[in-house]
Parts: sequence; structure tokens; C-alpha cells
Amino acid sequence: MAFLLDLILGDPGWLPHPIRWMGEWIQRWEPYFRRFNFSLTASGCLFAISLVIGTFMITWGILFIVKTIHLYLYVIIQIIFIYYTLSVKSLRSAAMDIYRTLKCGKLQEAKHKLSHIVGRDVEPLDEQGVMRGTVESVAENLVDGVVSPLFFAAVGGAPLALTYKMINTLDSMVGYKDERYLKFGRCAARLDDVANFIPARLSILIISLAAIIMKGPGRETFITAIREAKNHISPNAGFPEAAFAGELGVKLGGPNYYKGNLVNKPYIGA
Repeated sequence: MAFLLDLILGDPGWLPHPIRWMGEWIQRWEPYFRRFNFSLTASGCLFAISLVIGTFMITWGILFIVKTIHLYLYVIIQIIFIYYTLSVKSLRSAAMDIYRTLKCGKLQEAKHKLSHIVGRDVEPLDEQGVMRGTVESVAENLVDGVVSPLFFAAVGGAPLALTYKMINTLDSMVGYKDERYLKFGRCAARLDDVANFIPARLSILIISLAAIIMKGPGRETFITAIREAKNHISPNAGFPEAAFAGELGVKLGGPNYYKGNLVNKPYIGA
């Protein structure tokens, strides 16, 4: 039901969204934890674990109270909470918007739109680079925005699904390897790696099955994912990206600029 709700509604900007609140909590509490008389790594771990546990307890507490009021209301709130963790429609809309813009020959506009869903510098990219960045973003966000939330919802309902989204949001905001976050964000990045470990590998089966259903190369999709995933610098992102590369018969990865610095990444796929 939550999946269908996301397919229909997507992520309208006017709707209050817990994930946005998570981002605000992270921004609000980061300076406080940085003032602790600990190492940056220890402070960052305490920061991440506190927010993760807090998210679980708040969600669990709300559902516990709602369940005492009425069982049907409890089920409805569960569905709404899980819906908030998904981003199926918004991910598809963002990717198709970039595709349509490129088809109209508006490369600069396509770059601008791509900048909203990737961390790399978009100015050096040509049309192929924009397309590659879009495919890579869709592949990685398939795990972050679809497979992982559904996996944790199946295991522990809305409390665990929203807890996962806090982990994922922490990683996206503080899990960088720059001077500011290398130590402070290390724990958040590791939590995200652990949380996505199983879903990332499950995504291979999902993408391969989707390829078969669409009369595509399901076997090649699976084989490419298993063979090429290790080439990615991330322990998880390589699996869905390699699966997409196998299904589409394209080459992903390669060098990109991040904040003006060239980062040479291995190629994945054909």
C-alpha cells in the first residue's frame, strides 16, 4: 500500500515530510556534538547513534500510542510512515525530466537538473556524461529510496524503515571524506554501508528480474553485476550500478570532478 501511495503521490513539496525534518535535526544537533570534549570520531559516533536511536524510539512511541487508540489507525499511520521513506515516483520523474531536456538539446539545463541528484561537478560533463550520471544516480537511489526502505519495513515495520532513512540522511549530509567530515562523519558512513549491505545485493535480483520481464538481458545483467561490482569504490553502490550497466549494455563510472578535484574511478560494464 505504501509503495502504491508513493507511485500515485510521489513527493509533493507542500506535504510535510519527516525526511526533511531529519535533515533539520542533523543540522541543529551537529554543532552541539562537535563541542563535546571527545575526539571528532567519537563525537561523530555519539551524534549518529543518538539520532538513529532517537528516530526509532520516537517512531515506535507514536505507533504504540496510536495502537492503543484504534488498530485501523495504527495500520494507516504505519502505511503513511513507510510511504515517506520511499521515492519511486520522484526518482523516475527526476530522471525522465533530465532525459526529456537532453532530447530537446538543452544541455546546460540538463546539467542544472542533474546537479540536484548527484554530488559530482556537472559543468565539465558532455551529453554522454549527463546521461551516465543520471543512470548512476537512478541505480544508486534505487537502493536508497526503494529497496532498502522496503527491506527494513518488511523486517521491522515503519520504525525500522524510518530509522534506515535517518542513517541514509546522515550519510548524505555528514558522510563525506573531506576535511570537515572525514572523522566526524566516519561512523555515519559506516552505518550506511552496513544498513545497505543486504539490500544492495538484493537489488541485483530485482534488476535482473525486471530485465527479464522487459525482455531484456536478465542473465547478462546478473553476471555483470557479480563481476563488476567490486570495481566500485563503494561496498554497495557497485551492485545496482553494475546491474544497470549489464542491462543497458553501457559503461558507467570513470573519472569525474568533485569540488574541482579530479577523482579517477574504475569503469563498470561494457
